[in-house]
Amino acid sequence: MLVVISSRHMDVSASLKAYAEQKSSKLTRYYDRIQEIEVVFDNAKEAMRVEMIVSAEHRNMFIAHDSQETAYACIDGCIDKLERQLSEHKKKFRNRKHSGGEDKHEMRGGSASILAATKPRASSKKSRRK
Repeated sequence: MLVVISSRHMDVSASLKAYAEQKSSKLTRYYDRIQEIEVVFDNAKEAMRVEMIVSAEHRNMFIAHDSQETAYACIDGCIDKLERQLSEHKKKFRNRKHSGGEDKHEMRGGSASILAATKPRASSKKSRRK
């Protein structure tokens, strides 16, 4: 996994860069197919703004923005948003193949037993021939 850190209108300190790399590397706990994480720091007039872009397999992209007073708080906010997005995406694809399969099987078994109970059965083959 590659972590790319860039900035606009500011210089990123070594401690801030290390904090961003540490926090973003923990995102693989939620989705293991992450290929690249891009962190963009922007020093606006009123507040700090951080944007995190996560690129995963099959052209999946997850984006989070956060604006607060400190860059550390912005990173934490972006990580929270990305954790939610990644875990929902993983849950959606994990349950995709098995949703509804058991319900159809139960309905078939239940309707077949009802139909079998309502049909009259002949007691033997000789009674059918007459």
